[in-house]
Order: sequence, then structure tokens, then C-alpha cells
Amino acid sequence: MLTVNDLQVSYGAIRALKGVTFSLEQGEIVALIGANGAGKSTTLNTISGILQPEAGEIFYQDEDITKTSPAEIVAKGIVQVPEGRKIFARMTVRENLEMGAYSLTDKDTIQEHMDRVFEIFPRLKERRRQLGGTLSGGEQQMLAMGRGLMADPHLMLLDEPSMGLAPILVEQIFEVIRDINEQGVSILLVEQNAQMALSIAERAYVLETGRVALSGDSESLMENPEVKAAYLGG
Repeated sequence: MLTVNDLQVSYGAIRALKGVTFSLEQGEIVALIGANGAGKSTTLNTISGILQPEAGEIFYQDEDITKTSPAEIVAKGIVQVPEGRKIFARMTVRENLEMGAYSLTDKDTIQEHMDRVFEIFPRLKERRRQLGGTLSGGEQQMLAMGRGLMADPHLMLLDEPSMGLAPILVEQIFEVIRDINEQGVSILLVEQNAQMALSIAERAYVLETGRVALSGDSESLMENPEVKAAYLGG
């Protein structure tokens, strides 16, 4: 479904990605784990068209999307839920969700997507007239994910969904991620909470200073001494 080959990205003189290669199959949850500055968010931003690579290729459904604009990426079925939520604080919950459907024109379709989001996140339905900026951190994360779902994606790029959340809310968010995946949405998950990421993903890639240092199925990575020492507190 998604293939990234030898991706290289720089910020000025700093090389953030130094030849990242990985793949994701239809229906999978694949995690990218690693320390701050490893290149995880840069990878997602490049796939979604926000950043342009200096070298490398990105293929989605066997189509080269390396130089495709962010709007076209969304239209092809790839949606990114950004780090830090980035909701519109002065808009209501409903207005935030409508922004996620900006590429759609049919009102009935938009309402169908809204109903689906409210089914997944009943709390958002309760808060639909509330301003986004007044929501709790967990509710804002739900809203950010719901806004992404409004575009009816086939592939969702999730960037640090557990950041800043209490442990009980982290559990809830990861349950929802699993539910979304079971509804047919493939997921590329960037997450510093390696334990949670590996518990939900089929496979994972460990990024270190812009390179893939390790990869494999999640179970084997959980038992890997290097991963245990660096990311799992073992």
C-alpha cells in the first residue's frame, strides 16, 4: 500500500532523514518509534507532502506521490493527524470536523462522515457546540482524529497521539486506534510511547538519527535487548 525508498530530507544544512526505507501493507498498523529528533515526524510530513525530499521515492497504491501536493495527497486517501492536535481553538467541535471535510462537496456525504465520527467518539457529539479550545487534552486528541476521519481516509498518519495524556486516556485513544483500523483504515503510527505502539502494531521500525536502525514484527522487537534498553525501560 505504502512504500518509502531511500528518503532523504534536510532542514537547511541539517540532514534529518538519511535514507529511510520502509513499507506498510493494506490493513496494517505499522509503528515508527525512536527518540526525539530521530526523524519520525519528518517522515510523516514528507509522506503527506508538507516537506519535499531531496532524494528518495514514496509510492502509494503503486503510484509515485513523491512530489504530490498535500491537498492531492488527502484526495488520494492519506490523512495526517498532526503532533500537538492543532485543532482550531475558536471553532466549535462541529466546525473543526467540517474543516476535515473541506475537499468534499456533497452535504449528505459530509453528514454521513460526521455521524460515523460521532459513533466512534460519542464525547464529541456531546461537545459538538463547544469551542475546541475549551476541550480537555484527551477530547482534543479525539477531535484531531475525528477531523482526520472526516476525509474518509484509507491510510491515516498518526503523529504522537498519546502526547501529554494521562495513562487512562492513552489506553482509550489506543483502543480507538485499534477500532479505526478494524474498520478498514491502515495506520502509520509515530509514537514515543514505544510500549503502547508495539502493543498495537503488527510491525515496527526503529529510527535513530534519520536512519532505520531496526525493524521487525512487534513481538520480536519487544524482546530485542537494544529496544528494551533504549525504549521499554528494560
